[in-house]
Amino acid sequence: MDESSTTVIIQQYLDALPEDDHAGGNPTEPIIRELLERAVGRLHLLCARFLHKGYPRLTRPPVNLDSDELLGGVVAGLLAALKKTHPPTVRRFFALANQHIRWQLNDLARRVDERPVTVPLTDVDGMVVTSSTVADLSPHGQRILEAIEGLPEEEREIFELVGIQGLTHIETAMVVGVSSKTVQRRLNRARLRLAERLIDLCPTTPTEPSSPAGE
Repeated sequence: MDESSTTVIIQQYLDALPEDDHAGGNPTEPIIRELLERAVGRLHLLCARFLHKGYPRLTRPPVNLDSDELLGGVVAGLLAALKKTHPPTVRRFFALANQHIRWQLNDLARRVDERPVTVPLTDVDGMVVTSSTVADLSPHGQRILEAIEGLPEEEREIFELVGIQGLTHIETAMVVGVSSKTVQRRLNRARLRLAERLIDLCPTTPTEPSSPAGE
């Protein structure tokens, strides 16, 4: 089944969820389970990207987390969340999924940082990771994060998936439910906004001295 068909099917399941699910029993649970079964391939891709690009240290001892384990927790969280909230579009559904992935990874990272260890954890570049290096940011780093958070929702979502999580344009289009051209347009707008807001952080190129007359 191609990805466009998967998007259509996921939207059909979302459309089948009633606006009010408080009329006794839980008639939406079979729909939610089928929805998650259809979306599991994309959810696994997101879990793998978030874990290996953003939290690689959690894949090593003492945690040894893999994407399948993360996926199981995320699916369980979504199963509970979708009984209370019904996202109207595929994009909103995957935004909810992204949120649950972040919650789980951030919570696990926090608990690892609070746990006393005899062997320090190391990040990809070999730097020792402690609670202070995870939690503390330079003023410039804080400004960059605030600028990203200040982007319009659609642009921030695309920028995070491509620029931070490392998804390709095609993968991002598949997750968000838009075309690759739309991904490129939103990414370009996000980069322009960030460049405008952080222009003072960009390195300046020194101008070449003018040549003396006659040379």
